[in-house]
Amino acid sequence: MASNTLTQTDLGESLPLFARGKVRDLYKIDNKTLLFVATDRISAFDVIMGRGIPNKGALLSLITVHWFELLSAAIPGLLTHFITLELPSQIPANVRATYQNRSMQVRKLEVFKIEAIVRGYITGSAWSSYKKDGTVCGIQIQPGLKESEAFPGGPIYTPSTKADLGDHDENIHPEEAKKIVGAKYANRIEELSLLLYRHAAAYAYERGIIIADTKFEFGLDKNTDEVVLIDEVLTPDSSRFWPADRYKIGESPPSFDKQSLRDWLTGQGLKGIEGVQIPDEVIVETEGKYKEAFERLTGKKWSATSVNEAV
Repeated sequence: MASNTLTQTDLGESLPLFARGKVRDLYKIDNKTLLFVATDRISAFDVIMGRGIPNKGALLSLITVHWFELLSAAIPGLLTHFITLELPSQIPANVRATYQNRSMQVRKLEVFKIEAIVRGYITGSAWSSYKKDGTVCGIQIQPGLKESEAFPGGPIYTPSTKADLGDHDENIHPEEAKKIVGAKYANRIEELSLLLYRHAAAYAYERGIIIADTKFEFGLDKNTDEVVLIDEVLTPDSSRFWPADRYKIGESPPSFDKQSLRDWLTGQGLKGIEGVQIPDEVIVETEGKYKEAFERLTGKKWSATSVNEAV
């Protein structure tokens, strides 16, 4: 199991480390370009687990690239930071296979300090908040909804703060987002987020997946003053995917994301604890969910040995 798992990267002699996140390690290629490396680390409840999920980094990167290409074609004027899946020449030959397809060359941009969350269905923390006071992130919601029901007026935009590693994101009202990034950019981020969600939700539904909610991130191209879609997009890590054929209003459906890991942690009393050693059965189940999501969304059969053909 561990042979296909990469939880730590080190390209120090080839490329300088730019930043390290919960899942991704960023290396500087030049002043305008970064290498985003998706490791197989997995986090839940804002902390990193002690074991990773085999092939997860490649699955996330290939799903993201699929969405970048699909959404760029569908939405006029959409800009992304993605350049190529090709590795830069600085990566040594003896490790290129390890980093291929889990790494993206991307444009280096200024990252907006908010996370753009779109919710199409009332579930998770939104459902908990709604049961308490009838609101989601300070937004008043129509009374009488049941768990997992679609929001009657369509998807809602509920941003959060973008916390530093080790801290926790906080849900905020859209008006608060304007104070953080400025009204002009906040309005564009909200507009793009809802547009992206609607396109992606329709596409995924045709393939048997309901996107209950998802998180986008954006950067600013200072040369053009344009808002750019960045980071991972519509993956099992950044989204809540439900199988459409098992969806029922009033119930919490099974999912294609890491919900099984969250459920196991909660059941074991390990929620929010760093470095938990996940058991093999949870790792296998979680990897299977990621692979199924990849295959449904891309229409390609996953094979780690022929991953170059997956895109």
